[in-house]
Amino acid sequence: MTGAKNPKTTISIPNPIFDLAWFSLIATCVKLLLIPSYHSSDFEVHRHWLALTHSLSLPNWYLDETSPWTLDYPPFFAYFERFLSLFAKLVDPTIVDLHDGLNYKSPSVIIFQRLTVMVSDMVLIFGIYRLGRKLGSRERNLIWILVVWSPGLLIVDHMHFQYNGFLLGILLVSLSCLEEGRDLVGGFVFAVLLCFKHLFAVAGPVYFVYLLRHYCRGGWVRGFGRLVAMGTVVVAVFVAAYGPFVYYGQIQQVFHRMFPFGRGLCHAYWAPNFWVFYILLDKGLAFVVAKLGFTIQVPTASFTGGLVGDSSPFAVLPKVTPLITFVLVLVALFPCLIKAWRNPQPSMITRWVAYAYTCGFLFGWHVHEKASLHFVIPLAIVATQSMEDARHYFILSIVSCYSLFPLLFEAQEYPIKVLLLLLHSILMWFGFSSQFSQITSAKTRATSQKKGYKSGLKESPGTVMQKQAFNIGWIGTSYLLGLLVVETWGQFLHPIILGNRLPFLPLLMISIYCALGMMYSWIWQLRRIISTR
Repeated sequence: MTGAKNPKTTISIPNPIFDLAWFSLIATCVKLLLIPSYHSSDFEVHRHWLALTHSLSLPNWYLDETSPWTLDYPPFFAYFERFLSLFAKLVDPTIVDLHDGLNYKSPSVIIFQRLTVMVSDMVLIFGIYRLGRKLGSRERNLIWILVVWSPGLLIVDHMHFQYNGFLLGILLVSLSCLEEGRDLVGGFVFAVLLCFKHLFAVAGPVYFVYLLRHYCRGGWVRGFGRLVAMGTVVVAVFVAAYGPFVYYGQIQQVFHRMFPFGRGLCHAYWAPNFWVFYILLDKGLAFVVAKLGFTIQVPTASFTGGLVGDSSPFAVLPKVTPLITFVLVLVALFPCLIKAWRNPQPSMITRWVAYAYTCGFLFGWHVHEKASLHFVIPLAIVATQSMEDARHYFILSIVSCYSLFPLLFEAQEYPIKVLLLLLHSILMWFGFSSQFSQITSAKTRATSQKKGYKSGLKESPGTVMQKQAFNIGWIGTSYLLGLLVVETWGQFLHPIILGNRLPFLPLLMISIYCALGMMYSWIWQLRRIISTR
């Protein structure tokens, strides 16, 4: 007797590209709504670069002084602006007019430049797709929430105005290649990134040590051959970028524009890093010395004048030079470089690179607050690996986003930035809770089955005890509540109590308090890297 055949069942396989398209579409809708919002002077910077690269011949790009916003990015970004200028001219010729276009703010230029950032974000989408395509759907979706819906990127790129998503997308593509073992391609893409924005070079030592130990191995002959191959690829990229300027004798001028060390140790609004505490210590010592009756020359409004310039004088402590900051960054990187040398693991490269950018942010010269995105975005990939990583990222992401609030200082943008941060914090909380409750449940079921408990009939006695909800502990909670206190003072109480006195105090409080969180993140990452085998 022949048994009845089982009907064919159709198994639905989730399509990560389709899912990511939905995430990107929702993010794009938000970006479109932000088009009329505030934009900083960076908007005019990039508009001028469109006009500059379109109107002048290549040898004059780094010589032009028509506007205060001179070209100071590497050549690949200049080529990128030149490419965009071809479309800008079709939209509105005034956009690319070197003289008539100065401070041009018509709807055509605003919409065009906003759209260029949205379109260039496709590189970020591609990079995050590559890094998450081999993960489970839950981890993949969580990473997409952290990156594609990042409030920091929305604030900096789509309101304040920059192209960080595009540049970070190139970084993520490079990291995805290294994680897959495609070291030559990963090194090539990183070299391309450096020719777009040289500030990403902070991770250069990590890339160098990792590729030397992981790619250039396998005996003297094979190792040397791979070293030559990697060197050839990297040199070819830099020749393509800088070669024309060498030919025209402008390479010295290019480097002069790219490394303007005369800007001083700190930006007008202090980035929340180590130098905040160094400056405060100097001011505290100056106050004590003056009280003791010693004569001391205290620079007027040094570091608190809110001006961009050479604000490097100290009253008591030694002056900090670019060389000192360079050495400090290398010293902070040293434990990570040792790990990469001894055991170059592809699974660790993203964590190491994020740590490198953290070191550059904390100890670098004239660091912008926006540079926190350089390590916050890569750490989103790491955040799904463990409960500890998730707790760390939850706090760091909130601190990083809050430290960007002063970029949007107009009243009409205040509800937007607060809402973006609150919504993202809620999404992170539920995302991490769902991710790690699922992992805990899976481990619990496996333990129960090993002990002989039948699924669905009886739970093992330790099941309830093994479950762990996502939380950040009382210290983390207290610290985040402190952000609320700082914001309440700066936004509401300071104008009432002090009026127009000490106008720099609210910014100072944000820098100091966020610097505590950034220093904690650096120490946490360092301990994590050292403890990982």
